[in-house]
Amino acid sequence: MKIAKAFRSILKRNQRFVARSFINAQMRIQGIRVRMQDRYVLCNSQSNERGDVPGWVLVVLMTTGLVTAIWTIAAPRLTAILRNALDSMNGIR
Repeated sequence: MKIAKAFRSILKRNQRFVARSFINAQMRIQGIRVRMQDRYVLCNSQSNERGDVPGWVLVVLMTTGLVTAIWTIAAPRLTAILRNALDSMNGIR
């Protein structure tokens, strides 16, 4: 009798422990699931937005325009500077 009683009490304690462990595991899994869903929603909501693409296109176009304008104005001068530098190098030989 005493052994059966002791065995039952051990079983009850273990059942409580297993139940607590199971509940803790479920809570952890649920927390991970919620975090993953939050990340999924966050990533998908950002991918659906257009972002700042029109701004970047505008920056690229303006930079290209400025470089073209400056190059058009400065090309003859830069060519002359390069030609003078090369001619002075030929005189060193």
